[in-house]
Amino acid sequence: MTRVFLVDDHEIVRRGIADLINREDDLEVVGESDTARRTLARVAATLPDVVVLDVRLPDGSGIDLCRAIHSTHPGIRSIILTAYDDDRASVAAVLAGASGYVLKNVRGQNLVDSIRRVARDESLMSSTVTAGVRSALNEMVSVDSTEPHLTLRESQVLQLIGDGCTNREIGAQLGLAEKTIKNYVSGLFAKLGVEHRTQAAVYATLHHKSPRTN
Repeated sequence: MTRVFLVDDHEIVRRGIADLINREDDLEVVGESDTARRTLARVAATLPDVVVLDVRLPDGSGIDLCRAIHSTHPGIRSIILTAYDDDRASVAAVLAGASGYVLKNVRGQNLVDSIRRVARDESLMSSTVTAGVRSALNEMVSVDSTEPHLTLRESQVLQLIGDGCTNREIGAQLGLAEKTIKNYVSGLFAKLGVEHRTQAAVYATLHHKSPRTN
């Protein structure tokens, strides 16, 4: 069962999404919030698998809230939900740790499928958002600057993250336990200075190099 937390200041919208999710046998809404201030404590209490956040909240930004959630609970996935198609906001959402950015006019089944994909640790990034994130990362870290030294295994894991593989799929390809891969991924995040798998995937694409040995 995938546990979902909803953050939206419009009660009718929130209730509609909740009803949509709760009709699915494998999804369950475990909490709701209408402000950024109330969200962090409730997320900590319910520990959902996925948080669906409105980008605009009465007391702050859903993107800033997304960053705060991932800083405290890096294992929780998130989707930014908004009525506005804004590429710059999409890039900001991904850099904040979101797995994707979904418009409120999306069909109900598409939203449900997006939640399932994110729960499986997949990314919802479009090619446009990917290009924007690459540009932002290029501005943040020069390609010519000193890159972190990765071991052969870390380079292999990073390459497979860039290919969109989950930890389980990476473990199957490398002949390692999923828990071991999880440890490698955590170490990679620390070395690369990223907080989320989507950011690591973009980094892998930006610095596409063959795995090197120690």
